[in-house]
Amino acid sequence: MKYCKKCIMPDTRPDQIFNEKGVCNACLSFEENQKINWSIREKELNDIIEETKSKSSSWDCVIPSSGGKDSTYQALWAKSKGLHPILVTASTCDLSEIGRKNLDNLKKLGFDTVEISNDPKIRSRLNKISLELIGDISWPEHVSIFTAPIRFAINYKIPLILYGENPQIEYGGPKKSLSNYVLDRKWMEEFGGLIGLRVSDLIEIYGFSKKDLSIYSYPSSEELDEFKIKSIFLGYFEKWDSLRNYNQAKNEGFTEYKNLEGCYFNFEKIDNYQHGIHDYFKYLKFGFGRATDQLCYMARRGLISRDEALTKVSQLEGKFPTSYMGKSTDAILKKIDISLNEFKKICDKFTNKKIFKTDQEGKLVLDDNGNLIRKFKAN
Repeated sequence: MKYCKKCIMPDTRPDQIFNEKGVCNACLSFEENQKINWSIREKELNDIIEETKSKSSSWDCVIPSSGGKDSTYQALWAKSKGLHPILVTASTCDLSEIGRKNLDNLKKLGFDTVEISNDPKIRSRLNKISLELIGDISWPEHVSIFTAPIRFAINYKIPLILYGENPQIEYGGPKKSLSNYVLDRKWMEEFGGLIGLRVSDLIEIYGFSKKDLSIYSYPSSEELDEFKIKSIFLGYFEKWDSLRNYNQAKNEGFTEYKNLEGCYFNFEKIDNYQHGIHDYFKYLKFGFGRATDQLCYMARRGLISRDEALTKVSQLEGKFPTSYMGKSTDAILKKIDISLNEFKKICDKFTNKKIFKTDQEGKLVLDDNGNLIRKFKAN
């Protein structure tokens, strides 16, 4: 594994490219963002807002909302621009107590909200299938946060969907994706969490009906042509800042978690008890987890030294997820009908043996605490 010379991102991250100086494309993208004329983009955004207001006499903007710090910031921002947003939540797979509290906080702040609660029996089956098949317990959530808001917008003829950050700009991606501000079918199929598992596969192989999975299906071209909707990333038009968003949201009643397993920040991924499992599989596949992403964010902005980031990440990442936010992994898995022993076998199936140590028989080697041992030390 090679590591970026400016941050601590490894080259195992999908779509990650290093230049001849050993700098990752996420750091290069961050540097380019400092050169952007944000006033020009602000004018572009204002034009979109004025056009949107002219098209609607009721809700003029859908904000996909998890109740997190970013969607709280987006909601407050939209209201400050004179938009009349409705916050659409595709309910998360295993909603945490603090997640419920933050969703309710948005209601208290004075926003119209709607929660689309996907059939929990179908969603649990999807959690199990996607964990076993592609090593991603969160597939239903990652897909429905893109499909539910646009289906709602079509049904109620709302012309604008306002997403937050374009993750390719912050974390790196193909060059053409860095100048994109539109979230359409093409973006969703490439970056929207499908990981090769499509709704058509689930219908054909696992016996779901089309109606069972309608909430996970992106609208057809015919549906999209019937009423034109613009889905955009706010983070393209203004300098996106997660720490700013957190501080503003906290001032408006957003609540963080005390000590979040596997993370450097304590205010991200706190709505769903399954996040710890999801991030652990990222570690198994690519040799890094959420703390790496967060510490890279800090290092790029000069808020932490690279050496300090390396020390922190070694302390935070790689531990087997026995619990998340106070809920045991056993209890989390029980909801989707998977035992802890079955889970460990699934973990082994998706563990990258090029990254983690094995014995002479090819079996994974664990340390005294039951954690995997990496072959490469971050440097």
